Amino acid sequence: MRLTHPDRVIDSSSGLTKRDLAEFYIRTLDWIIPQLADRPVALVRAPEGIGAQLFFQKNPESLAIQGIDSISKAQAGHPAMVINSPEALLGAVQMSTIELHTWNATGADLKRPDRFVLDLDPDPALPWKSMVEATQLTLTVLDELGLKSFLKTSGGKGIHIVVPLTPKDSWEDVKAFSQSIVKYMARLIPDRFSAISGPRNRVGRIFIDYLRNGLGATTISAYSVRAREGLPVSVPIHREEVGELKAANAWTIVNLHERLDQLKEDPWAGLRDTKQTITRDMRKRIGMK
Repeated sequence: MRLTHPDRVIDSSSGLTKRDLAEFYIRTLDWIIPQLADRPVALVRAPEGIGAQLFFQKNPESLAIQGIDSISKAQAGHPAMVINSPEALLGAVQMSTIELHTWNATGADLKRPDRFVLDLDPDPALPWKSMVEATQLTLTVLDELGLKSFLKTSGGKGIHIVVPLTPKDSWEDVKAFSQSIVKYMARLIPDRFSAISGPRNRVGRIFIDYLRNGLGATTISAYSVRAREGLPVSVPIHREEVGELKAANAWTIVNLHERLDQLKEDPWAGLRDTKQTITRDMRKRIGMK
């Protein structure tokens, strides 16, 4: 497709351009399209580059994005759009999109989520070692509950833990369960974790954000670029890689393909085939009534 203003710099810190971004997404199509397929998506657009105003867009009404699919409010509870093809993804890039945020449900059943996400959001003053330890502790709790989980870097400062589900429970029930996990961990280790959002409540601690698990809420997609200096990427990782990571923004549009070319196995290879539901025993073990 024809890309207008391909040489426009979108990140002044690195000199990366709109063409660089489009070429990154073209090279990453086989990885990112399966993450976007059939999921309502919200876009973060930067028409004047990441140093200027950003626009968070949940529906395509004012955008003429080629190939984009629309979902009505009657279908989903919120008007939304879906990127199911390379044409639609590149059409979004043409309209200055940088970030892609997805729902925790697909078009197969928009009323029941097929996963929940725990977003470990640290006090910026904490060393990276604290994030690694917090991730490992959270994984241990999920393991003890009998829930298989998958990891990705946020592309910012945190780690996202994705727990796939067989669609069964409502949005309200899944969000309540994820909140209860966070409250349980905050009770268990109060000096490390906070169950309440806001900078004051996470001083010296990590807030585990469960708020992304409600109807219409979104999380940055795996393999999406972030609108931050250097254009980092949110990247799936193997559990054993957590201790080796130096930062959550280690991979960018410049170096991610070195990693992808060297991978022997997709870190999320088993995610789609994972069959699990939230049980009464799980709820009981974290103190839910």
